[in-house]
Amino acid sequence: MPGITQRSTREPLIKSRFLSHGTLEVDNIQESRRFYEEVLGLEVVQQTLIGLFIRLGGNHVYVCLESNPDRPSMPLLHHNGIDVASKREVDEAHREILEIREEYNILDVTEPVDQHGVYSFYIQDRDRNWWEICYLPEDGYAYRFKDERLDLTGQTDLSRAEILKIAQRPMEILQG
Repeated sequence: MPGITQRSTREPLIKSRFLSHGTLEVDNIQESRRFYEEVLGLEVVQQTLIGLFIRLGGNHVYVCLESNPDRPSMPLLHHNGIDVASKREVDEAHREILEIREEYNILDVTEPVDQHGVYSFYIQDRDRNWWEICYLPEDGYAYRFKDERLDLTGQTDLSRAEILKIAQRPMEILQG
């Protein structure tokens, strides 16, 4: 059941250095590569016959592996985020995505909205993976780690309204 969690007091078992990668399933690596480079602006390298490595702005990569096309779609809430520099750029990207949707076989496009401290919209690519095109503060979600007022950990005395404000309108807390 969802609820407020408590920070562990145990030492971690694994002495992790950084979060290095994740995986995505694709139907056709050539068509997926074209989408990643031409639409999302990602850096792409191919080091296997059935896979690509993609990244943008750091060392965290996704390994994109050609897979069974009959697999289920990625759920929307499991999306990957691509940040742009302003709300205006989100709106421009949305307009441009709608124009090239058919050419790149983009399956779904949502409307831009302000939610959980982000202005964004979602697209579902030809491989049924979801991407959030969003405007975040300069360091992305790093702000959520820098200000303890945004961390619900251990705060069991908060009202539901206070919890929702932290989750849905964090910038108001930081600015107020």
